[in-house]
Amino acid sequence: MEASFYIHVPFCSGLCDYCDFYSVPVRQGDERLGQYLDRVLLDARETACRFNAGPAPTVYIGGGTPSVLGASGIRRLLNGLEGFWNSGAAVEITVEANPETADRAFLESCREAGATRISLGVQSFHEASRKAAGRVGDCRILPERLAMVSEIFPHAFSADLISGLPFQDDAVLLRDLETLLSYEPAHVSLYALTLEEGTPLYEACRAGKVASLPSQDEADLLWIQGRDFLERSGYHQYEVSNFCLPGKESRHNLRYWRMENWFGLGPGASGTIIDDEQGTALRLTVKSGIESWLDRRPGDQGATEELIAAPALIKETLLMGFRYCKGPDPELFKKRFRLDLEDAIPGTLASWRGKGLLRDSPAALTAEGLLVLDRFLIEAFAEIDAFLH
Repeated sequence: MEASFYIHVPFCSGLCDYCDFYSVPVRQGDERLGQYLDRVLLDARETACRFNAGPAPTVYIGGGTPSVLGASGIRRLLNGLEGFWNSGAAVEITVEANPETADRAFLESCREAGATRISLGVQSFHEASRKAAGRVGDCRILPERLAMVSEIFPHAFSADLISGLPFQDDAVLLRDLETLLSYEPAHVSLYALTLEEGTPLYEACRAGKVASLPSQDEADLLWIQGRDFLERSGYHQYEVSNFCLPGKESRHNLRYWRMENWFGLGPGASGTIIDDEQGTALRLTVKSGIESWLDRRPGDQGATEELIAAPALIKETLLMGFRYCKGPDPELFKKRFRLDLEDAIPGTLASWRGKGLLRDSPAALTAEGLLVLDRFLIEAFAEIDAFLH
């Protein structure tokens, strides 16, 4: 069976106020870093054995902040995973990093141990916006680290930016984009700030303690201006929040949007194994909590298992597939569900074509249609429910 690996590194040097991914703060020398590497590599071996996995087409090490592992830690992790990909094939191996911990030794260790892409969490060059959102690190280090990433991974790195931050207007966002593109990233993720319930930023905003946060309409317009700037600069939008130079799409993320197999390892990670014959899936979700995850008994993956029945998997396939600018793969959809996409949601597709928000052959939302993806999915899901019942 072919499956990708997603490895969740649940550690950060500090926690940003807007983040709702599972992570815990650590300092250099924390013994849990080494313990984590022991366990996650053991989990990789046991998982690959259980599912009789062949060489992985992609590996993604995310978090958290994988760069807190340091040069020796990331080398140990990548070297330990090397047996799960075919070193003679064009495998894609991505490592996330934050500027404050991605020093030269770390980046060179990534490259030497087989990483083919770095994904750098820039978020903003505007210090007032960073501080108001509780972003860890100082913007003054960004030029040095971006130059270093560009040197060590030329035309092979991605960077994240956030729109809709406090103290951010169109001039600030466009200046951020211009600055970032001067380092020639191959890929840019432009995320709209989301106030996730339970995060410190959400609570601060609810209490009225965050100044100069754009209104929802202002934030939406900011993101659109950022999208248009990236498109004019040669970065085509290929997913809701992702842009790249020609041929530089994230192959790992494409597997998510196509709903292809991936294993999720590390506390807080999840994986999905598709049964194309039955049109169902097995979802494995690793429980959060680093201490309990480290203290597991041998053979215990620390994960819950859930069967995703065909109706739910059809919806999830539509949700993920229509995020992608080429839409769901119609042949894969038919193979998996014994059903043509056009027969599953004909009314929704016809309605959105009539509005000029859906392209044909294959069915995919236009750039303007992606802005109202949620509305499309509400209609599509209602039609699927009626069709299946």
